[in-house]
Amino acid sequence: MRAMHFVGRGAPLVAVAAPLPDCAADEVLVRVSACGVCRTDLHIIDGELTPPKQPLILGHEIVGRIVQRGNQVAVLAEQQRVGIPWLGATCEHCQFCTRGLENLCDHAEFTGFHRDGGYAEYVAAKAAFTFPLSDRYSDTEAAPLLCAGLIGYRAMRCAGDGRRIGLVGFGAAAHLIAQVLVYEGREVYAFTRPGDDRAQSFARTLGVVWAGDSLTRPPVLLDALILFASLGSLVPFALSVVAKGGRVVCGGIHMSTIPSFDYSLLWGERKLLSIANLTRHDALEFLALAPRVPIKTQVEVQPLAAANRAIDLLRQGGVQGAIVLDCR
Repeated sequence: MRAMHFVGRGAPLVAVAAPLPDCAADEVLVRVSACGVCRTDLHIIDGELTPPKQPLILGHEIVGRIVQRGNQVAVLAEQQRVGIPWLGATCEHCQFCTRGLENLCDHAEFTGFHRDGGYAEYVAAKAAFTFPLSDRYSDTEAAPLLCAGLIGYRAMRCAGDGRRIGLVGFGAAAHLIAQVLVYEGREVYAFTRPGDDRAQSFARTLGVVWAGDSLTRPPVLLDALILFASLGSLVPFALSVVAKGGRVVCGGIHMSTIPSFDYSLLWGERKLLSIANLTRHDALEFLALAPRVPIKTQVEVQPLAAANRAIDLLRQGGVQGAIVLDCR
């Protein structure tokens, strides 16, 4: 099969002819049609996250059809369209797994990190961590739901039920979750890169009540703010614009160093939280909710062979919405 190999920190991905993945008894083999490009992939390439194996096939926003089932798989069917997210396996029996917090499992395996991902024509995945998808979305439209949507959804729920919610970093996750918040009747305040008028205009088309840059204070104090940007330097600013009792949720798997800040920014029972991965329950809830809203995904599509270009576009902030690889 065609695949793009990650071979080391800072190096471009390499196009290879890779062997077809083996399909274990509890797995399905999926013919990949689309795979989203996520900022986590960028963190791996830039050496901010170190995968346990190399070469590695990145990608964890995977859409495709099942072409083979292991002999222990009874629920999913061949030719069924499915999605494969970041969480690829857990131990199922630790204190976290048994408490509904499998996202914190110490023995979890992640797609495109421990397990080969979707920057390829085929991928093998645990059937228990593979999800049927709504027919409402095309393959490329569905891909961002598998990480940008799921992580955004978990971050949104951890932000609480406050009325005024800020979203910092208006990219793949924010443009999806803004639509859910508007659907729920909440006020959304969008923060973009300084000078990014295009992103601010895009945010307004989705129903946000205010859009500005990440150096500008909103006109009111917020009940919660979600940081999708990976800049730790934004945390003190975020705390300064939430009201007492408010929450700042860090939605990324990696963040640069958070600078010291005065205790007065945290005082008043403000809360600073991080989001770690996702659970299967998150996936089931969000994938059922998305077509009801309905969430509309804004995607820029690139061919699999142009994965390096797609990654550069993401790094430069040159994508409105999400970027997706067509792997057919």
